[in-house]
Amino acid sequence: MRDVPEPGGSTADAVFAALSPVIEGIAATFGRSCEVVLHDYRDQERSVVAVAGSVTGREVGDAMSEIGLRVLAAGDEARNEVGYLTRAQDGRVLKCTTLPLRDVDGTLIGALCVNIDVSAINRATGVLSDLLGLSALEEPTASTNFSGDLDQVVESLIERAERAHAVPVAALGRDERLVLVRSLNEAGVFALRGAPGRIAQRLGISRTGLYNDLAELKKDTP
Repeated sequence: MRDVPEPGGSTADAVFAALSPVIEGIAATFGRSCEVVLHDYRDQERSVVAVAGSVTGREVGDAMSEIGLRVLAAGDEARNEVGYLTRAQDGRVLKCTTLPLRDVDGTLIGALCVNIDVSAINRATGVLSDLLGLSALEEPTASTNFSGDLDQVVESLIERAERAHAVPVAALGRDERLVLVRSLNEAGVFALRGAPGRIAQRLGISRTGLYNDLAELKKDTP
């Protein structure tokens, strides 16, 4: 955890200093199935500045997840996302809440994330639902890569596209590649510093080619 800022420090530092001890109490309230993660988006590659509990295996110094990328890309438009379901890579069902954090000027500076493993509750409720003849439980439609490495998070998004098209991304035609670039843009990947170069290399195209794709997408945006 970061030290309490000296007088005259940024309001962002004050926000993180105030919240860091709070997350321990939140995690303790919900028990061992709960994890609370504090993100500082000023350091995108190492955004995790405090963690309480262990659900996704996050550690201080880890990068943001796909969810964080989406919040970062939303910027001023980022809003609270409360109680949504996602699935971890190992199949566990998580109920998550993501709360964007802003400084005194309203600038997005990070996020407070609460992740609760509800897999056991889902299984127990499923048995009861079967016995009582109730409708099936809601299941998450999306999965999330909670890797602490930002390159791995981006790679998982690209691999998802490869599975969808059943071909390596380097073999995609222009139209298919535009669909992929659009999905990466919507996922917030291009909000990262240095992302275009890394993405262009992974797609097997030049950086100029990638910028052309992004410009093409902007034409289609109303």
